[in-house]
Amino acid sequence: MQVKLKDKLIDVVINYKNNKNVYIRVKDSKLYVTCNRFVSDKQILDIINNNIMSINKMYEKQVKKDNDNMFYYYLGNKYVVIFNNEVEKIKLDDDVILVKNKKMLDTFYKNECLRIFSSRLEKCSTLFNNLPKFDLRIRQMKTRWGVNNRGSHTITLNSELIKKDITLIDYVIIHELCHFLQANHSKLFWNEVEKRYPSYKQARKMLNS
Repeated sequence: MQVKLKDKLIDVVINYKNNKNVYIRVKDSKLYVTCNRFVSDKQILDIINNNIMSINKMYEKQVKKDNDNMFYYYLGNKYVVIFNNEVEKIKLDDDVILVKNKKMLDTFYKNECLRIFSSRLEKCSTLFNNLPKFDLRIRQMKTRWGVNNRGSHTITLNSELIKKDITLIDYVIIHELCHFLQANHSKLFWNEVEKRYPSYKQARKMLNS
């Protein structure tokens, strides 16, 4: 069975289960329908047609997600990812990343986070006097680019920062280091940031856009 979504015919995959309701989702450019085995093909088509607007939105969202997964952002640049099983070492060439598989790409991402963040943290620290000893941690965060835990003397950076330009990485690092001087976001805090990163307002807008 096929249906037309956004002027394109796509396959409908039907999974029969002991469900009371009919569930529809889009995945891998196909429409998956989960329903009771007593639901006829005609009934399925009627349900799809009656909900075509919301299904089209689901389809558009999935297509966008699939397209985004084809790209990789690294230090402010956009690359097309090409997987090749014969690749032994990841290679960046112009706007292309050639890599064996996703595991290799994830390892590169993790290693670059540690390498770049450590290097920029060391450089940005020279803008300060009498910083306490602190540790660097890296993890993916949903709502924050960085965190300064003054109690444990730990700077945590969002791994997603590796996708941003070096100047924006520096801003986040300087921002978090300034929290050793001022705990909150008072005027005194922003004065400390501005001394070391005059264009901090522009950087904030770029990070949040």
